[in-house]
Parts: sequence; C-alpha cells; structure tokens
Amino acid sequence: MWQVENLLRAFQLDMDKINAGIVSVYPVQNETERKELYEWYESIVEMMRLENVQDNGHLQLNKNIIIELNDFHQLVLKSGKVTDYNVLFFRVLPLINQFRQKSEAGLSDIELCFNFQFGFMMLKMKKAEITEQTAATQKEISRFMVVLSQAYKLYMNGELKLEDDF
Repeated sequence: MWQVENLLRAFQLDMDKINAGIVSVYPVQNETERKELYEWYESIVEMMRLENVQDNGHLQLNKNIIIELNDFHQLVLKSGKVTDYNVLFFRVLPLINQFRQKSEAGLSDIELCFNFQFGFMMLKMKKAEITEQTAATQKEISRFMVVLSQAYKLYMNGELKLEDDF
C-alpha cells in the first residue's frame, strides 16, 4: 500500500491521470471490474486528501496495520512460543537499532523493518547501487518478516495460541 500511495502521488492524485495510466491499462475480465478498480483508486485518493497525506505520510488504515503487527510482534516475543521468531528477531535487533538511530523517534520495531524493506524496494526500482551489506541486511529482515507473517496468519486462523499463559 505504501507503493500505491506513492504511485497516486506521482499522478498528483488526479483521477483522470490515474485512469489513463493505471485503470485503463490494467488487465480486467470486464468493465464491471474496471469500474470497481477505478472506484477503489478513487476511494484511496479521497482518503489521502481527507487525511492530508497528499505529499507524504501514510493513510491511517496502513498505520493501523503496522500497529496491529507490532502488537502481535510484542505478544509473540512475550509468549516465547515461536522459537524461530525470537531467534530471528534477536538476530535482526542490532540492525533495527541502527535504523532507529537514523529514523524519526518513536517508530516501532515492525515499522522500522517495513521502512527498510520499502526503502530497499525503492532503491531496486531506481536501479541504484546496493551495497553487499545492505543486501545482506535486507535478506535477514526479510526472513524475520516472513516468520512474522506466517505466525500472524496462524494466529488469525486460530492455529497459534499465544495468550494461554497470561
């Protein structure tokens, strides 16, 4: 979604430009789907305007997802029930702390990981030079985030219980 926000900014939140550059060229099955796609982008544009994130920042719904994932992250750590998760987290924690020193104050561990991944993706899209260390860091953070995603999915499906001991 962060990429969608940036894409819409590149089109100056102008629905005519978004329609010409995205919606009209997107492969859909029928015109009903194209209309739904247009309306989806239109609703995102409207939310961006209402929340005053036309130039930068993120929609509240995206912030809420990060908050929810960070709360889950804290729950997993506290429970100790996902050993791989804790091992991977403590492996990437020094990297996260490095980002924390360079970032705005108050960002959670999970938001810092997302910021790094998004920044890495943007560098790749720009075909910028990526150092070996940055690439290695990206792999470590990706491994951690994959385990976060898997554990979250299990938890949401009721297949992972974390609160039993609390």
